[in-house]
Amino acid sequence: MLSSLHSCYLYTYGKVKKIVLFLLLCCFILSSAAQEDSTAVNRKRLNFLLIGGAAAYTGTMVGLYHLWYKDNTQSSFHFINDSYWMGMDKLGHATTSYWVGRISYHSLKWAGVKEKHAIWYGGSVGFFFLATIEIFDGFSDGWGASVGDLIADAAGAGLFIGQQLGWKEQRFILKFSYHPSEYAQYRPDVLGSTSFERMLKDYNGQTYWLSGNIHSFLRKESRFPKWLNVAAGYGVTGITGGCENPPEYNGKPIPEFSPTSRVFLTLDIDLTRIPTRSKVLKGIFTVLGIIKIPMPTLEYNAKDNFQFHYLYF
Repeated sequence: MLSSLHSCYLYTYGKVKKIVLFLLLCCFILSSAAQEDSTAVNRKRLNFLLIGGAAAYTGTMVGLYHLWYKDNTQSSFHFINDSYWMGMDKLGHATTSYWVGRISYHSLKWAGVKEKHAIWYGGSVGFFFLATIEIFDGFSDGWGASVGDLIADAAGAGLFIGQQLGWKEQRFILKFSYHPSEYAQYRPDVLGSTSFERMLKDYNGQTYWLSGNIHSFLRKESRFPKWLNVAAGYGVTGITGGCENPPEYNGKPIPEFSPTSRVFLTLDIDLTRIPTRSKVLKGIFTVLGIIKIPMPTLEYNAKDNFQFHYLYF
C-alpha cells in the first residue's frame, strides 16, 4: 500500500539516495504551503511535521529496500506496459495515494496551514511520493515506469482533493482489508514468506474497497447513523504470478489455479464520523480509517456466482 506492490520490484541501493532528494523536495513544498499565512502557522508543529515526516519517510524507504529491493543494473529511463495482477496493484496505488494525501492534509491543518493550501499541498503528497518511486522504476533495468500506475496515483489524490474542495468532507473513502490465503506458500519469494510480507505482497488475500457515507447524502436533520457506510470491494483469487501462473517454483510443481476476480457488497463504519471530544481518538480514528471493518458480505465471482460471508475481512 505504501508503494507499488509488484512482485518483481527490483531497485538498487543508489535509488535510496535519490529518494532522500525527493524528501528534501517534500520539505520545501510543505514549508512553502505556510508562507502566505505565516502569522497563523504554528512553526513548532510545522517543524515537527517536517522532521517527523523525514524520519518516517526514510524509515519506510529503508524498510521497503530490505523487503523488496535487490541489486539490479541501471538503465536509461523507459516505460513498460504492466497490466499485471488483475488490476490489484493499481488499486493499491490509488488507495496509498489517497491516504497519504488525506493524512498529510490533516497534519498541515494541525500545523495551522490554510484550508485550500492544506488541501492542495497535503492532498498531493501521496501522488508525488508514488510518482517519484515510479521514476526510479523507470531507471531500473529489471522494471520500468508505468503510465497506469501514474494514473492510479493521480486518481487517489484526485479523489481526496476533489471531495475536500467540493463537499469539504470525504463522502467516499478508499479502504483496505486482508486475510491470509493458501497461495503464498507456493511462491513465498513473490507472495511473501512471513505474515507481514504476505499482507503486502499476496494479492489473493487483499481486498480494496470504496466506502460511501449514506448520511452525507441525506438531509441534515435525518436520524440515520452518520457513521454507517455502504461499501463495494474488489479482490482476486488463484493468482501466483503477475502475468500468468508459473507451473513450478524451485523445481517443484505448483497446482493449477484459475485466476478469478471477486466483487463484494457490504456495510462499513466510518470511524471518523463517530462522535468523540477526544482529539487523540479523532487522530487515531483518522489513521485507522483505512481499514475496512469486518461485516457480513455478499460476494460475486464468475466461478462460484453469489456467495454470502457471515463475516468477511
